Amino acid sequence: MQSRRGFLKTMAAAGLVGAVPGSRATAGAVSPAPDAPETVRAEWCRWQARLADPVLGALARRELRATMPVEAANPKERAEYTHLEALGRTLAGMAPWLELPADDTPEGRERTRLAALAREALDAATDPRSPDFMNFSKGGQPLVDAAFLAQGLLRAPQQLWAKLDARVRGNVIAALKATRPIKPGASNWVLFASMVEACLQRAGEARDDARLFDGLRQMGQWYAGDGWYGDGAEFHTDYYNAYVIHPMLVEVLDVVGDEAAEWGDLRTKARARLTRFAAVQERLIAPDGSFPVLGRSIVYRGGAMQGLALAALRRQLPAEITPAQVRCALTAVIRRTLGAPDTFDDHGWLRLGLAGHQPALAERYISTGSLYLCTAAFLPLGLPANDAFWKDPAAPTTWEKAWSGTNLPADHALRNST
Repeated sequence: MQSRRGFLKTMAAAGLVGAVPGSRATAGAVSPAPDAPETVRAEWCRWQARLADPVLGALARRELRATMPVEAANPKERAEYTHLEALGRTLAGMAPWLELPADDTPEGRERTRLAALAREALDAATDPRSPDFMNFSKGGQPLVDAAFLAQGLLRAPQQLWAKLDARVRGNVIAALKATRPIKPGASNWVLFASMVEACLQRAGEARDDARLFDGLRQMGQWYAGDGWYGDGAEFHTDYYNAYVIHPMLVEVLDVVGDEAAEWGDLRTKARARLTRFAAVQERLIAPDGSFPVLGRSIVYRGGAMQGLALAALRRQLPAEITPAQVRCALTAVIRRTLGAPDTFDDHGWLRLGLAGHQPALAERYISTGSLYLCTAAFLPLGLPANDAFWKDPAAPTTWEKAWSGTNLPADHALRNST
């Protein structure tokens, strides 16, 4: 079997792999050999901190509204929502990393610092006296990002919930409950209501069963086959199975799956479908980190690979895919989408785009805060540094194996009964 290093040399010689703009590679040079695993983890940590610091730091100082730009097709309208988007999505992606046990390594100290900022940010966002008190009730969008915030709380119950004082927990609960009058549409939005209710249940609050279970039931009915769900009754060729559907479905079912046979059965199926979806996502990633530019919200960058990242975090990858090859694939995606020139503005905020500054790629509902769903690519940072994901040597991806002549077994769809 050809190694990843050998494969990249072959591709470079053929002129098919070049330097990623904004990466540590020299412009015009061939792609470097993969870094040592521990070096890659440190790089991921630096990227995660670079994304989180502007959002959490400004909120901890209660200056987010005063300092965060609102880049959008309609900035005045999106200013109502963009701040909660930035907080909820940032925490959803980085929560598993923050939840790791404390240690006195440089990484551990950085986690401790950012977790403290995150708790201050939650206080600032939900304190009615704060200049950064966020909109949880006006319009429909707050339901979306309250759900991402709830997802972050579920992913880091110690760091982002247990360590909050009673006053802040009360404010967070009130903020989540404020979304209940918002009726979700017949689409992936049904899972936003489910996620909020699952989080409230975990917080010891009475849940709204209709909002929680209607979303689960509808998503089960919208399963399209081979690991893909329809976004409502229709199928959409986009990445919403990764942005929302698989992650929120399996994580809500983690909370309620033992309550009834119906939900236990759906949980088993949802987990198997996530594994199959991860197999598909891993095959989409080219050696340079690019992937098909399809559908809505493509400017969420690496968030498009959340299904693969979550399956790695949960150790639910398919048997034919090793954790190391997923690490290599996601590292390439991170470098390709965040290392491009003009990805960040002069103050460190993300700009609209997939690989650089490309505002025309953004739909009208997207603004600066929306972009922080890219942190979902970093979910495997929640695996400890001694996990195989981080310790095993670099390995070629399925894309690389197939196109370099490796004799791979055929790919097969998931059975319809699963």
